[in-house]
Amino acid sequence: MHGTKHITIISSRKKIVLGVSSILYVFVVGKNTQIHILGEKVYETKMSLNCLEKELGDGFIRVHRGCLVSAMAIHNITDKINLINGEALEYTKRKKKQIIEQFSINQRSIINSFNNSGVPETEEEYFKHYSSFDNMPFAFTDIEMVFNEERHAVDWIFRYGNDALSRLEKLPLDKLIGNSFGSLFSNMDSKWLKNYERAALYNETIEMIDFSPEIDTYLKVICFPTFKGHCGCILFNIDEIEFSQNSSEAQQALGLYLKNI
Repeated sequence: MHGTKHITIISSRKKIVLGVSSILYVFVVGKNTQIHILGEKVYETKMSLNCLEKELGDGFIRVHRGCLVSAMAIHNITDKINLINGEALEYTKRKKKQIIEQFSINQRSIINSFNNSGVPETEEEYFKHYSSFDNMPFAFTDIEMVFNEERHAVDWIFRYGNDALSRLEKLPLDKLIGNSFGSLFSNMDSKWLKNYERAALYNETIEMIDFSPEIDTYLKVICFPTFKGHCGCILFNIDEIEFSQNSSEAQQALGLYLKNI
C-alpha cells in the first residue's frame, strides 16, 4: 500500500511534492520523465526513471523500458494495460506473465489490507450509521464490493439503502439489503463496476451519467469511498433533474462542468 507516502521532484524549476497514491504512471519522453497523476495533470522532471523507481517503491510495475505504472491504477491487463481512468498503455508482451503476477500480488495486498475497524457488523448498525439519509429526496446506498479469486471486482452487495433507492430500483428494501446486484438483476451491466471499484479501492470521487438497462432509466451517479472496500452512491433519475440558470456566471459554470466530464 502507498499510504500517505510523498516524493519531491523539480518541475519547471519549482519544487513539487506529490502523493504517491495520486500517481498513475511515469513515462520517459526524450531526456525527461513525465509523471501522470489523477486529474489529468502531468509534471515533467529531469529525474531519471531509475531514481523514480527507487523513490516510488514496489507498488509500481515497470511495464516496459520507459514506463512505470502504479499497480493501484491498473483496472486489468489485456492486450494493453487498462487504467482506472480509461487510459490504455502499451507493455512488453514477452513480460506479460511477469507483469500480471506483479499486478495480482499488489491487488491482493490492497484487498487483504481491508479490516473491519469501524465497519458496521449488522444491518441494524448500517441503518443507524446512515440514518440521516433515510428521508432524503435522492437515492443513496452504501455498497460492499465483491471480488473473485483473481481479486477482480465482479459484483457488489447493498449494505444500506433509503426509501428513495427502493423507488428508483423498483424493489423493496428488504429485497435489496444484504443481496448482490447481480443476484437481483440478471441483465447486470458491468460498466458500473469499474468506477465503483475505483471509488472503493483508490479513494476517488467519480460522477457517472449513463443508461441503466436494469431499471430502464438514465442515471446520474456520484460514488465516493466510505469504508474500506465500500463506496457510497448518490443516484438521480435524469428525467427528474431541472437545470436552473439564475446568473450570468451559470453558463460559464455549466461549460466548465461539461468540459470536465
